[in-house]
Amino acid sequence: MQEQFHLSHTQIGALLSVYAVVQTFGYLLSVYLTDRFSKKKLLPVGLIGVGALGFFMLTSPGYYGMLILWCLFALFAELLFWPTLVKAVRLLGDKDEQGRMFGFLEAGRGVVDTVVAFSALGIFKMLGEGTTGLMSAIVFYAVIVIVVGIVSFFLLEDDVIVDTDENGNKINKNKAALEGAIRAMKMPEVWLVSFTIFSVYIVYCGLTYFIPFLKDIYGLPVALVGAYGIINQYGLKMVGGPVGGFLADKTFKSSAKYLRITFILAIIAMIGFLFLPHGKMNVYVGMFFTLAYGAIIFSMRAVFFAPMEEVDIPREISGASISLACFVGYSPSMFAFTMYGSLLDKNPGLAGYKLVFMVMIAFSVLGLIISSSLVRMVNKKKQAQQAA
Repeated sequence: MQEQFHLSHTQIGALLSVYAVVQTFGYLLSVYLTDRFSKKKLLPVGLIGVGALGFFMLTSPGYYGMLILWCLFALFAELLFWPTLVKAVRLLGDKDEQGRMFGFLEAGRGVVDTVVAFSALGIFKMLGEGTTGLMSAIVFYAVIVIVVGIVSFFLLEDDVIVDTDENGNKINKNKAALEGAIRAMKMPEVWLVSFTIFSVYIVYCGLTYFIPFLKDIYGLPVALVGAYGIINQYGLKMVGGPVGGFLADKTFKSSAKYLRITFILAIIAMIGFLFLPHGKMNVYVGMFFTLAYGAIIFSMRAVFFAPMEEVDIPREISGASISLACFVGYSPSMFAFTMYGSLLDKNPGLAGYKLVFMVMIAFSVLGLIISSSLVRMVNKKKQAQQAA
């Protein structure tokens, strides 16, 4: 893409940055949209919009055109699609199934990621790894999401959007959606879930630096970089999702409790990892430790929306609550990589990576504090329900 569209590293970074900014602040608008319009409309429009933009990319619109394109990608994929998808998954199951529902969503995404990505790579290689291959791969991606968007329109049920009050009087849907958004913003439960997601996600961002860490400190061979990347991005997602969901529902009977326990595990594991003799250890041992830690974080990421059901956030404001959680939870994408990268630039070698890992520990501690408050809130609600 860099060669085809004549982009510098800085320009590519700008594309990713503008996407992250539009994504994050777009979630604020989706606080209103996801409960105002049915998933039967929002999901297909989001998917088909992404596909249509893919075809626009084939025109090689230049750097400023690509900036606009990445903004529009963020609007269709993040503002319209992602919060609506999470809301739809939440509404599929009851309190006892939330962990598994979100866990299998994550696993399914891992499987689809793998199949689609390798199919696109196969097309790229088959057609010569040049302009024709790249353009054909882009067409492949665009067609996939458009087809899924069309199919989803016919398979999804319409949401029941309440247009009457408790007295049976007609109410304005726009007003109802806005009131639902305000109601979500006033709920401490929503904010606790949101900052729990924030804590998991900023640690998850740190996983990106395991590959350069293994290359720089352990001398990870180039041949192993690809294998490690596939396991780290796809394998852990496919395994961590169902395992995390099953443990949350069946073993701990609570996604909030599972998150609290895994924050503790993440803290202990990373502290132990800091004190290992990295300069003397075998590369496969380093790979094992980093992948095991990654598995913990991926299992947390799979279920971090699930506590919304436990804290009794009303289903009629699911969209607003999830969009707000996305806004807060995914906001590290705007600054986490710059923060971690700056630490590495200012502190070359093992010292820089240790600082990155210490920051990950600090945010895990923050997550432990927040998730503990979330568990206390869940317990209070259960006690109140039993007393009633």
